[in-house]
Amino acid sequence: MASLVYNSAIRDASVGNIDFDSDTFKMMLVTSTYTASKSHAKRSDITNEVTGTGYTAGGNAAACTVAATDNVNNDVEITFSITSWTSATITARAGVIYKSRGGASSADELVGYVDFTSDTTSTNGTFAVTISSPLKFQN
Repeated sequence: MASLVYNSAIRDASVGNIDFDSDTFKMMLVTSTYTASKSHAKRSDITNEVTGTGYTAGGNAAACTVAATDNVNNDVEITFSITSWTSATITARAGVIYKSRGGASSADELVGYVDFTSDTTSTNGTFAVTISSPLKFQN
């Protein structure tokens, strides 16, 4: 499956539930058995989060940068730089970016799904995520 922006992220940003300039974001890793759906809205909708040495449930911080409005391509690009997991023994297929409220998963708004295109494994090493393309909010 290709990477995607969850439908709810556009609404949540529009009504003020997500502020890409100031909110706290995280990326959690999921296995190949998670089926991404644009209709998922909360972190509690996500199944099959990875488990393993060096990985904490809920994932790691993801710093967000909002680019200037692109009036040629009619979009706004949002990029995330993801921390890595050190001394990790895990296998992941994708990452899910969400707004972290610091409590129940049912309160955390989803932003995007980043498909790694194949399972990626680290064995007692650093598992690093590089997002090559920004998430795009297009009109």
